[in-house]
This record gives sequence, structure tokens and C-alpha cells, in this order.
Amino acid sequence: MEISEDSADPRVRMWSPACQAVALLLGPYAEVVLHDAARDRVLAIWNPMTRRGPGDPSLLGELDRLDPSARDVYGPYEKLLADGRRLSSVSAVLRDEEGQPSAVMCVNLDRTPMDRAAALLAGFAAPSTPRPEALFEQDWTERVHQIIGSFVRARGRPVERLGREDRLTVLTELDRAGVFAFRRAVPVVAGALKASRSTVYALLAELKAQGNAS
Repeated sequence: MEISEDSADPRVRMWSPACQAVALLLGPYAEVVLHDAARDRVLAIWNPMTRRGPGDPSLLGELDRLDPSARDVYGPYEKLLADGRRLSSVSAVLRDEEGQPSAVMCVNLDRTPMDRAAALLAGFAAPSTPRPEALFEQDWTERVHQIIGSFVRARGRPVERLGREDRLTVLTELDRAGVFAFRRAVPVVAGALKASRSTVYALLAELKAQGNAS
């Protein structure tokens, strides 16, 4: 940590533990700066990312262009370092006992690791070459997983939370796909639906009865 020449500044003593905690949690990718709100000067800095130090201008005028995201909190907003690194920054106005702005704590988070991770994940999520359908057309278990998986994604809830009507709809789709023409289809479907075999048999009987009634 770098502090101002006046290391006895009560604001530094008061807010240093909080600033240090944030720096330790997010370090080495976060810079935490405590500013003098009245003099617009840096009071102390943790994990400095640039050559600025205590006593240097804070240049807090940038906050005047922002709308607070919460009471006395600005950001997160984006900043850019000279070396091209993107920062996500958030600033909090710290007030004294009389409610007057006393200091400003700014946290500048280096987005480089997150940007690299996002690029890596995007690469994995990139569309792959179409699967060779000839290899899967005879694999009826693949059809089971595809139909149930698509239904679950569309509903936005886990398979074990599907209700009776949901399961009837899924079984109808599986029946139309010809899944139940294969031997041992019911145990496979029951496992995929996380239901008992007796439940699947009962639902299939209900679907058959509905079909006969119509």
C-alpha cells in the first residue's frame, strides 16, 4: 500500500481495512484508491496499476458525468489504461459524521483475465460442424436425450421438476419419434426423465387411452 505523506490522516486509518480487504479479495487484478474528496488528491492506493501515487491529482470530475447507480455509488463504468487494458471501475462516496463528502473509494478491476476467459469460452461455444446424422439415425437413445433435453431447455427448469402434463407432452413427442418401438425404451426414458418405470408405464397407458377415446 502507498499512503500520503500525512499517514496520520484519520480517513486513511478509518477506511484502510475496507480498502485492504477489497484489494486482497480481488488482487492482483484490482487497484483500490482512496481519494481526498475536497482536495481532489490521492490519499492512499493499494495494488497500483499506474505510476500515480499519493498526493497526485485524483481527477474525480469524471464522476460528475455519471448518474449514481445507488446512493453515493457510481458505476461500474469502463475505463481504459494506456497499455490497452480495460477496467471496470466503481466509486463510492464516503461521508463524514455531518453527511459531507469526506473521501471517495474507487475500485478499478482489470478485465484482462475475464476477457481472455470469455474468449476461450466463446471458442468452445462456437458452432461445430454438423453432426453426421447417418451415425445417429439408428441410435434411438440419442433421440431420447435430444427430445427431452430440448424440452427441458425450452421450459427452463430441471427435468426432475417437470409436471405430469409436461411428461405427457414429452412422451407424446417420443412416441411420434418411434422411440417406444425399441426394446427397453421405457427404462431408458424413465432414467432420462428421472422417473420410475411404473410412472412412465402409467403415463403411456393414459396416452393410449386418450388415443382410443379420440
